[in-house]
Amino acid sequence: MSRATNNRVLLCFRLSIAITIVSAGFIAVLPQPTATIWKASLLLSEGGYWLAALAIPIFVGWRRSLVHFVATVLALIGTALLVSPVIQAFLIGQPLPGQLRDQFGIRTASTSTFDEKRQTPLSLSSLIMGISSSEVVVDEHVYDIVDDYKLTLDLYRPQFAEGQLPIVVMIHGGAWTTGDKRDLPSLNEYLAARGYVVAAISYQLVPSARFPAPQRDVSRAIRYLKGLTDTHGVDSERIALVGRSAGGQIALMAAYNSPDSSVRGVVSLYAPTALRWGHANPAKPGIIDSSAVLDAYLGGPPTTHGEKYNEAEPSHFVNQSAPPTLLIQGLRDEHVSPFHAEFVSARLIEAGVPHFLLRLPWATHGCDFVFRGPCGQVSTFAIEWFLETVLQ
Repeated sequence: MSRATNNRVLLCFRLSIAITIVSAGFIAVLPQPTATIWKASLLLSEGGYWLAALAIPIFVGWRRSLVHFVATVLALIGTALLVSPVIQAFLIGQPLPGQLRDQFGIRTASTSTFDEKRQTPLSLSSLIMGISSSEVVVDEHVYDIVDDYKLTLDLYRPQFAEGQLPIVVMIHGGAWTTGDKRDLPSLNEYLAARGYVVAAISYQLVPSARFPAPQRDVSRAIRYLKGLTDTHGVDSERIALVGRSAGGQIALMAAYNSPDSSVRGVVSLYAPTALRWGHANPAKPGIIDSSAVLDAYLGGPPTTHGEKYNEAEPSHFVNQSAPPTLLIQGLRDEHVSPFHAEFVSARLIEAGVPHFLLRLPWATHGCDFVFRGPCGQVSTFAIEWFLETVLQ
């Protein structure tokens, strides 16, 4: 093969890599028109910094020709787009400890019994190496039976612990129709290795059950967990709820619409909460038919089932006795508009309830799926700080 041919092959290779990188960068940051593009955008916005490493060889020899120069420019643009979430996460993380301290108080001191807590919202070493945790004990429990349907939970516990540990009830997402208690287990393992008993629960799904069945299932799970005080070392008076997406709506409802003082705090990640507004302002059809999802969950549209919508909106139940709340929301979320979190936050401000809304400008729906990514790290730091303070 001649030298000229080798140069052409090298040029085509560099140009194709540059086009790939810049295309990935635009997918990572531009609005998502379909569910498939959303999934790609999620992975690229949270893990695309790895792909940016492919651009390094392209920067060598950029002066050779105009095409080499164009390839280099495309690679630079793509690289900047792919690493922009990391930069934004770093900037968001700088004031975050002070913001959390102002709202919820000072963190407790670390103990050698459990794994080390996160010291910074974003760690470059964690982006590369991941977030490690000690092995934890996981076992499945049947916490209730409803109409012959077994409601189960997975209990995550540290291998070695003394005394009674606080409980974190983890509620999965899935538009109230799908999802599983085993979804996104990394946070469960992380928290269990740091001194919590995490109960990832299943609950009744549409169409076999509608609202308010899931909220009742959370109450059943809490009642069951309180019965494990003597056998599993749980503290029945220190409970927090954490929910993702639809699970966030369930968690907020269970926390705000319950007289149980043992629920000390609630965390909601990218949850639909302003349900009437959401029905009138649906997501893009290519992403999800959000109005149909609400109809299935609540029995119909607001015009015929308005009372159900009122009963299912967490903000209607916010008052001065509501527990401290952490809201986490990506500002690029095409499934659940940031308005939902802002709506709840406004009611919490009116009621004087300690709370914090963590806004992630680069993040889309389900951003913590990549646990080591910018959203996964920053949200884990905020959740850990919140749990330490409200469950002291």
